[in-house]
Amino acid sequence: MSLNATLIAQLVVFLILAWFTMKFVWPPIVTALDERAKKIADGLSAADKAKADLAAANQRVESQLSAARDDVAKRLADAERLAQSLIEEAKARASEEAAKIVAAAKAEATQEMVKAREALREDVAALAVRGAEAILRKEVNAAAHADLLGRLRTEL
Repeated sequence: MSLNATLIAQLVVFLILAWFTMKFVWPPIVTALDERAKKIADGLSAADKAKADLAAANQRVESQLSAARDDVAKRLADAERLAQSLIEEAKARASEEAAKIVAAAKAEATQEMVKAREALREDVAALAVRGAEAILRKEVNAAAHADLLGRLRTEL
């Protein structure tokens, strides 16, 4: 056999092998590669979608946290205002109670002072009567003494 015949036979075998490979071997490989590329693309798109969902979820969480913080701040402010109003109300009640107690003490002191004045007047009147009796025993000028006793009573 010559070199040309061998070369032609090898060329024919190579072409048959290339045709066989292109017809029966290459399509399943291309199909497998296409499926793999599709799976990778689907995975990447799912990852992108998951990333977008995560970002949206993070935004919702942040907005809910912000709303919760605002709500807590409002509740704390309301509680502080309520506490201040309760404190002011208690102070007002205490002031009113203190004013009532002071007024009652003043009224009681006034009553005691009136009673003491009355007792003193009675004592002075009794002394005046005794003095008048003593004077009358010595002198019997009833008109002058009655006038004197009347002035004493008005002064007391």
